[in-house]
Amino acid sequence: MTPDLDSLRLLVLVGELGSLGRAAERLGVAQPSASKRLATLERALGLVLVDRGRRGSVLTPAGVVVGERARRVLDEVAGLLEGAEALRSAREAGLRVAASMTVAEHLAPGWIAELRRHRPELRVGLRVTNSETVVGLVRDGAVDVGFVEAPGALAGLSTRRVAVDRLALVVAPGHPWARRRRELTAAELAAVPLVVRERGSGTRDTLDRALPDACPPALELGSTTAVRGAVVAGVAPAVLSVLAVGLDLADGRLVEVPVALDLRRVLRAVWPGGRRLVGPAAELVAAATRRSSMGP
Repeated sequence: MTPDLDSLRLLVLVGELGSLGRAAERLGVAQPSASKRLATLERALGLVLVDRGRRGSVLTPAGVVVGERARRVLDEVAGLLEGAEALRSAREAGLRVAASMTVAEHLAPGWIAELRRHRPELRVGLRVTNSETVVGLVRDGAVDVGFVEAPGALAGLSTRRVAVDRLALVVAPGHPWARRRRELTAAELAAVPLVVRERGSGTRDTLDRALPDACPPALELGSTTAVRGAVVAGVAPAVLSVLAVGLDLADGRLVEVPVALDLRRVLRAVWPGGRRLVGPAAELVAAATRRSSMGP
């Protein structure tokens, strides 16, 4: 049986929200119906996808993998619908922006909102992908400006620092490291398989530079949300942006482990080299820099 899209959305939401009830509410269905839908999906796939406990519902390791693939299917369907809408409207965005996932999920909405307060008529198109793809889109002229987490030089592009982010080593509360007070050394961390993002993401590039001799990962996933879900499920530790796990740390779903590494990184705006950034693109970069300098 081919899973229906609503079942896949439900599974993804359970992973994100840590609660079957909240996932059902988000989809506008009753919790018993949502539970039956998940059970049907599990029978169809022959896998246990959700661990239902007193503190909520979390994805099992198998559920994390299936959930990540479900997310890709849903993203493809969303892309198809967005493409159809673009063809129907036959209009281009007034400002074309691409941003890496951490930036797009946690920072860019505020920057765009500030820009549109001064330019309410402006139509902004935002593409969300990893840092490597953002760079390619800028080089190809497919977007006017991009925002990346990737460290290192970017040949042929102009860049400007807009913010600083910090990565943190996080584990589930039941992990042995959750009670650790002494800093992990780089060698100790490199010897442990981690859940990581795909190659090409800024988070992965920063981690690879910090741990060039790291052992093979426990699991490689295509989104920060999926990595976070895998850590909550107890698959393995991960290194993630504090922007992405701040609420989990505050609520006790994840625990930060001290590590003897400087995992700060610069978030940058990028645009084609040799060009002066003007108009809405320049205003967006200015808004990003201004909001970041103000702090949380």
